[in-house]
Amino acid sequence: MSLTPPIRHNPPFRAEHVGSFLRPKALLDARELRRSGQIDAAALRTVEDRAIAELVQFQESLGFQSITDGEFRRRHFHTDFLLQLDGVEEKGGLATKFHKATGDVDFAPPVMVVNGRVVHAHPIETANYQYLRGLTTRTPRITIPSPTMLHFRGGREGISKTVYPDLELFFADVVTAYQEEVRQLGAAGLRYLQLDDTNLAYLCDPAQRERATARGQDPNALPRDYAKLINASLASKPADMTTAIHLCRGNYRSSWAAEGGYEPVAEVLFNELDIDAFFLEYDDARSGDFQPLRHVPKGKTVVLGLVTTKLGELESADSIKRRIDEAAKFCPLEQLALSPQCGFASTEQGNDVSVAQQAAKMRLVMDVAKDVWGDR
Repeated sequence: MSLTPPIRHNPPFRAEHVGSFLRPKALLDARELRRSGQIDAAALRTVEDRAIAELVQFQESLGFQSITDGEFRRRHFHTDFLLQLDGVEEKGGLATKFHKATGDVDFAPPVMVVNGRVVHAHPIETANYQYLRGLTTRTPRITIPSPTMLHFRGGREGISKTVYPDLELFFADVVTAYQEEVRQLGAAGLRYLQLDDTNLAYLCDPAQRERATARGQDPNALPRDYAKLINASLASKPADMTTAIHLCRGNYRSSWAAEGGYEPVAEVLFNELDIDAFFLEYDDARSGDFQPLRHVPKGKTVVLGLVTTKLGELESADSIKRRIDEAAKFCPLEQLALSPQCGFASTEQGNDVSVAQQAAKMRLVMDVAKDVWGDR
């Protein structure tokens, strides 16, 4: 009997990526022109379309089966989506220290505040999906922010007490809004949807847990509350839609905001969250060891983010294979896959890596996946 895991024809694939890529200069220039009013939204979208078409060719040329638009239509991985919901506004940022090997970075990630009823007033990603689907015969994947992004950073103070005297009414409206977006994407044909969530990963960090407590949140209860919120938000998806969630500890210009292993959230994450695939950061010691993977039940996949997007230096294939072997001690190899640890550009500024280094990292993921699993 062969011990080789079965070939995958549906997502998640053995070789994956988190979704965002370095923006080409022409796109960054066009976005600046749009901000200054020198071009209109249609002209910017034309530039985005061209850049996305080239990115799709890049992904296909390396052999990837899961294809994204690189989040080329966004400034940040979350704000551009959330601000299209009625009732949501951007208010400054949550001042914090991001960290990197060369020192700390001051960055205030935008905080979404809710000053009106949260309503899904129009399709958000449907047209973007339809354009992406028209560019590839492979599996298009759309990434959207987790619904938890409307709660964790601002807490109770970020949600109008006049509009929502009872937080349960707020969560109900968020669920309804997300269900409508997911329903529309499913009706358009999308079958691979990814949620991006920093908050469950932040709850692995003792310092971030203390800050949550200071905002009046219970860090012990939040993982279970968020699992219920996410599950309800995805309740309208087609039965054959694959869902994934990426847990991120911050990704701004090669810096991060949080650290800590997955143990504080692992049992709830893997067993109470109705998600098919978990994209987990595992590129360095910040993410802890693989022991939390012992909680992964059969039928779910962990995509190991072993190739860092924060540094340009290329890892060796042998070192990545050794770490896959270590992870397989806690979760069967057939339930594992490989990807970079995060996107290459969770914000439009991108990480401190070159386009050539980005390509080398992606190629490494594909080559190792083929060696380990014999398929994609």
